[in-house]
Amino acid sequence: LPSFNRSKSKLPTSIFIVFCFFIVVADLKPWVSNFTYPGVHDFSQLALDANRNQLIVGARNYLFRLSLHNVSLIQATAWGSDEDTRRSCQSKGKTEEECQNYVRVLIVYGKKVFTCGTNAFSPVCSSRQVGNLSKIIDRINGVARCPYDPRHNSTAVITSRGELYAATVIDFSGRDPAIYRSLGNVPPLRTAQYNSKWLNEPNFIAAYDIGLFTYFFFRENAVEHDCGKTVYSRVARVCKNDIGGRFLLEDTWTTFMKARLNCSRAGEIPFYYNELQSTFYLPEQDLIYGVFTTNVNSIAASAVCAFNLSAITQAFNGPFRYQENPRSAWLPTLNPIPNFQCGTLNDDGPNENLTERILQDAQRLFLMNDVVQPVTVDPYVTQDSIRFSKLVVDIVQGKDTLYHVMYIGTEYGTILKALSTTNRSLRSCYLEEMQILPDGQQEPIKSLQILHSDRSLFVGLNNGVLKIPLERCSMYRTEGECLGARDPYCGWDSKQKQCTTIEDSSNMSLWTQNITECPVKNLTTNGRLGPWSPWQLCEHSDGDSTGSCMCRSRSCDSPRPRCGGRACEGARIEVANCSRNGAWTPWSSWAPCSTSCGIGFQVRQRSCSNPAPRYGGRVCVGQSREERFCNENSPCPLPIFWSSWGPWNKCSVNCGGGIHSRQRSCENGNTCPGCAVEYKTCNPESCPEVRRNTPWTPWMPVNITQNGARQEQRFRYTCRAQLSDPHELQFGRKKTESRFCPNDGSAVCDTDSLVDDLLKTGKTSARIINGGWSFWGAWSSCSRDCELGFRIRKRTCTNPEPKNGGLPCVGSAMEYQDCNPHPCPEDICIGLHTEEALCNTHPCEGGWSEWSEWSLCNEEGIQYRSRYCEVHSPDSSQCVGNSTQYQDCLYNEIPVILPASSIDESTNCGGFSLIHLIATGVSCFFGSSLLTFVIYVYCQRCQRQSQESTVIHPTTPNHLHYKGNTTPKNEKYTPMEFKTLNKNNLIPDDRTNFYPLQQTNVYTTTYYPSTLNKYDYRPEASPGRTFTNS
Repeated sequence: LPSFNRSKSKLPTSIFIVFCFFIVVADLKPWVSNFTYPGVHDFSQLALDANRNQLIVGARNYLFRLSLHNVSLIQATAWGSDEDTRRSCQSKGKTEEECQNYVRVLIVYGKKVFTCGTNAFSPVCSSRQVGNLSKIIDRINGVARCPYDPRHNSTAVITSRGELYAATVIDFSGRDPAIYRSLGNVPPLRTAQYNSKWLNEPNFIAAYDIGLFTYFFFRENAVEHDCGKTVYSRVARVCKNDIGGRFLLEDTWTTFMKARLNCSRAGEIPFYYNELQSTFYLPEQDLIYGVFTTNVNSIAASAVCAFNLSAITQAFNGPFRYQENPRSAWLPTLNPIPNFQCGTLNDDGPNENLTERILQDAQRLFLMNDVVQPVTVDPYVTQDSIRFSKLVVDIVQGKDTLYHVMYIGTEYGTILKALSTTNRSLRSCYLEEMQILPDGQQEPIKSLQILHSDRSLFVGLNNGVLKIPLERCSMYRTEGECLGARDPYCGWDSKQKQCTTIEDSSNMSLWTQNITECPVKNLTTNGRLGPWSPWQLCEHSDGDSTGSCMCRSRSCDSPRPRCGGRACEGARIEVANCSRNGAWTPWSSWAPCSTSCGIGFQVRQRSCSNPAPRYGGRVCVGQSREERFCNENSPCPLPIFWSSWGPWNKCSVNCGGGIHSRQRSCENGNTCPGCAVEYKTCNPESCPEVRRNTPWTPWMPVNITQNGARQEQRFRYTCRAQLSDPHELQFGRKKTESRFCPNDGSAVCDTDSLVDDLLKTGKTSARIINGGWSFWGAWSSCSRDCELGFRIRKRTCTNPEPKNGGLPCVGSAMEYQDCNPHPCPEDICIGLHTEEALCNTHPCEGGWSEWSEWSLCNEEGIQYRSRYCEVHSPDSSQCVGNSTQYQDCLYNEIPVILPASSIDESTNCGGFSLIHLIATGVSCFFGSSLLTFVIYVYCQRCQRQSQESTVIHPTTPNHLHYKGNTTPKNEKYTPMEFKTLNKNNLIPDDRTNFYPLQQTNVYTTTYYPSTLNKYDYRPEASPGRTFTNS
């Protein structure tokens, strides 16, 4: 007997005998896949995603992605309430168990998952990526989409256009039930608020999107029942194109209709199963299966009925039932639109897109008079003393016909498998009863989902999720067992001699199936051992020590022995690979000493092989090798040997080929064969040659003829270094340049003026003074601190200066000398710290050098200055002009510094004329006028701004941020502060939404949406309205 019969049933013994004949409790352990998660409960929401081979599961505070293959975990995402929300919930009198986040809406659509949770009595919804539940795409308020209390029944469906239809309670106390539409591109609608004729304490079961309508299945208190209180099962529908009414039924359904569902046992006085518990829709057959039970305060009984969609449509096309007033009876009323198909009005006015139902009729006519009748007079399945909770249906192809196989979950945690058939001999036949909970444990089935393509059943329980295969033909070993089970999935294949599915049969003509009566369950069945379980670790005891082994077991359940059958034969447990601890072998003898003289060592060994450790056994503790010293009293003579070579020292030169050496020493003796020092060449590459030139000396005449022609020379020295040190310079050859300066003017030389003076009547205009060198200056600091640098000293041709055409000084104005020839220490950087080079060696503009300073005045009151041509062979455009300038000495005058350019060049500077003065005056006049005008305009604007326009200053938050939880319902308006409005200051601007007003009295009121619409607030849908009063 099943566990619920043993513990709960109070039926007579004769009924037990019938049950014993029909029911069998199958052991599903070898077939079931199980998923649990530590600390998580209420696995009540299951959603199949066959395209991605995954099952989405909603539990308390968690969302899971499981594999459809074996319900293994793919992803776990925590979704709990925060601490503040839980504390707020408990402060309202709720328990800690209630103040959690229970998932109550879980819908897979496209690439998203839409889910809602109670969130500690603060509902919240979110859209997530179907492949990554932790990735939240959107988060919205869950009010009117999910219940506050996890014990409230609710349902929801998303249409192909993305509209969410939810049926739930929308307030904290659970007193305001509603069928509510949101999201999508249509306006939100709901059922009439606080109207018990529309919805009277409903328990919502399911919702389906079918054709033009959305159907809702629920049970509620029957408002039309005049005598006492009873519960009826209902089906309601609304049009998906409904946009509500105008003024009447605004934001409310205009197409809402509901009808009663009848599931009863036929008879003179029918027995009604009034409370709908679960539904399942077969779109291929247009069939809706429903599980019905008796009222909770009556004897427990359950039934399964099926309804055609055409029967439901027929009831909605029939007359309405209407009550004129609370004291009158509910009477039939003709249906104004008997075949209503969600038609709309062809009106371009304010009634555009409204449904063709008259709003007054929609407000009062919603309860249908006719009852929706089931497909068969009697239910497909009836069961006393048990309450069914969930239902799914599978369509199976048999040998001759299609079978509808029902899987019915019970409140005790078992699943009944039955056929939906009109054959009376098969009525109330249970093909099998699956006991999925451990012995002694009972809890209701929370959710059932069926995957037709995989023939799998997914079961949601309080503590986990199970996957059960629907076809298990291999468990029937003989033809009698296979055919006697009456299983629509299985048949006997005569060729293969085994029980197979129709898809696995070798030949249809050889495949036999016999489903004509209830299963045969009283045949004698011998026990047979099932498959071995996987190897697992187990322990064994061996005296004082324990170890581990690998064990596996099998059960006598394929099948179990029944009705006097033989028990299973053979071992049920196998043990292998037991662990064994290791032990040492005896020590070996000591090995010979490692040295013949001097201290050495000896070793002896042992191994952990007496026995060796195996399969996780302990290894031996201790050393496997021992050592000891030997020959301690036999010292060896000291050997004479060379030490290791030391490192190579630094090369003697950086380039050009040098040598370096390394050394070693003789140990323990005075003489060792060989050399103590080793030499080797290094840095064989040649050194780069460095050349340096001294500056050219000035040109000096060396041979002057009587007619003024002369020979001039200048010279410089070239120094070069080809050693590793570039400062070890050696003087090279002296280079001399000569030029000829004729007197015909064809070439201009620097000393023309001197020659001119010499040739004037054989004497100079003044006394000719040749230049003389001054004393040498002090030596400069050495260019290097070590390894040979150089220093310089200078002298000037000022003792005296050459005057009146006197000859310049002969010789060099600079003298070089070597210094610091000592080598550098090794830790000092090698090379020059300063490098000198010539610059600006190009001639000045025009070929002339800079003018020299003016000389002192001579006895004749004349001073002069000179320059020379820096171009060796000037052309006609270069070095034009005189090389010497003369001027009279001007006493008590401010000296004028002439530019260093040709005397022929001149610069024209314009003067400040009368025209400039007039232009300056006119500019000042216009500038002052413009500044005065700007100040006047600014003052006028400041005066105009003192007249303030009317500005509305809200003293409470703007209605755009209105929150229903903080403002009482009777406060429909927000107090405002008013100021005087100057209409002349308002500018008609589309961006500011200000317009000039024709009245001075302005009144503003703020419109608030209804209690429901605030949850779907959109700024463009509920603006503040402004009215003017003339």
